[in-house]
Amino acid sequence: MSRSLKKGPYVDEKLIAKVQSQPSGTKEIIKTWARNCTITPEMIGFTFGVHNGKDFLPVYVNEEMVGHRLGEFSATTRFSRHGGKMQRELETKAAETEAAKVQAVKTAEAKPAK
Repeated sequence: MSRSLKKGPYVDEKLIAKVQSQPSGTKEIIKTWARNCTITPEMIGFTFGVHNGKDFLPVYVNEEMVGHRLGEFSATTRFSRHGGKMQRELETKAAETEAAKVQAVKTAEAKPAK
């Protein structure tokens, strides 16, 4: 849900101060926990280390990111896989076809070339 137009976008004051204190285009990573901070045009060209709960993931800001939040570019969860019986069957079938391909390559290499 967007913020009220009367209030304007939320921008962390400390983060803007850090951005303004550094020269433009530096490769130094600016660490931040402010995932809800809106990206402004002043942030273009900087790399932010956005905290995902465990690590700081580097996020390089470009023009298309203006208006979005920093947290959108630093995922907090990792997708492992969908579960269930059908998924297991698909994975075993894929593993069997891969094993068959490997076996075919090995037998082709084992035959002497004439």
